[in-house]
Amino acid sequence: MIKAAVIGLNHIGLIHCGVYSDNPDVRLVAVCDLRGDLAERAAERFHAKAYTSVPEMLAAEEIDLVSVATGGLENGSHHREPALQAIEAGKDVLIEKPISNRLREAKEMVEAAGRKGVRLACNLNHRFVPAALKAKSWIDKGDLGTLLFLNMRLTIGNPNESTPWIHLRALHPHSFDVLRYFGGDVSRVQSFLTRAPGRSVWSTASINLEFASGAVGHLTGSYDMFGGHPIEHCEAAGTGGRFVLDNVYERLTFYPKDREELRVFRNSIMSGARGFHDTFRYRLNAFVQEIKDDVPPDRIAGSGADALAVQRIIEAAILSHRENGSPVRVDEVGDDTPEGEE
Repeated sequence: MIKAAVIGLNHIGLIHCGVYSDNPDVRLVAVCDLRGDLAERAAERFHAKAYTSVPEMLAAEEIDLVSVATGGLENGSHHREPALQAIEAGKDVLIEKPISNRLREAKEMVEAAGRKGVRLACNLNHRFVPAALKAKSWIDKGDLGTLLFLNMRLTIGNPNESTPWIHLRALHPHSFDVLRYFGGDVSRVQSFLTRAPGRSVWSTASINLEFASGAVGHLTGSYDMFGGHPIEHCEAAGTGGRFVLDNVYERLTFYPKDREELRVFRNSIMSGARGFHDTFRYRLNAFVQEIKDDVPPDRIAGSGADALAVQRIIEAAILSHRENGSPVRVDEVGDDTPEGEE
């Protein structure tokens, strides 16, 4: 039985608690939040012990796995301290995305986990749905041939105006992780950003990508799409055909080259995702299974290193915008994340 704890008990943290409570291989033993009322309510709901201090919780409880579901500026500035405390205590850790909104802090966490030999994962949940796993298997089997291009669209309505870069740093870890999952490392980035009327943040983005493999790609992202529309679309094409993954998990279609017959993988309402919250179930349960199977820390899926890599792509996009759309090499982006707008 894997003993789990969750730090940060707002909406997302409660989803983590629910997933662990429903997993027969996990026992949720502790919850922690600086707000004692949130901790007490979650503890009562999920039959766990409440804490307001991470060090106190780690010292008092026998814990194998810690979820860090804190938030902060750009949804990532509060992750570092509790994550490092859990890592230094020798726990396997899963951090909500983004791993951090500061590259220096993300790198610090990845390096700390490496020194301690613990598993560090990030909730990059879009890649863990069955349709995405099936699409990756087609790529790995060579069904698409040599990859030529990958296109991604991720658009939601979010009125957050907290920082100029909230849209890129908070939303697009998902986009770039899916693109890296299918296409491999990204070598160069070129970005063009705009604002919807009345907005102060860079709320819509058009970003060109060059992959290390030689493939090319594109991301269209927006925080301006309010209403009932599909939030995500991903297309990958190669010399042997292409696939289209619609709306995170709903339908995957393969269009083979020189054949009329299509291959369709659909989300089953009986056994598949029942809603977007189920993407958390797939992701968290995959990490639990890796712990059960004793997968080495450097072999886990959606790792801290993967999360750091996508944040580096995001910072390259920000730097490209600052440089009037000039292409930026991802491996030349420094660890000092820029702040401010200009």
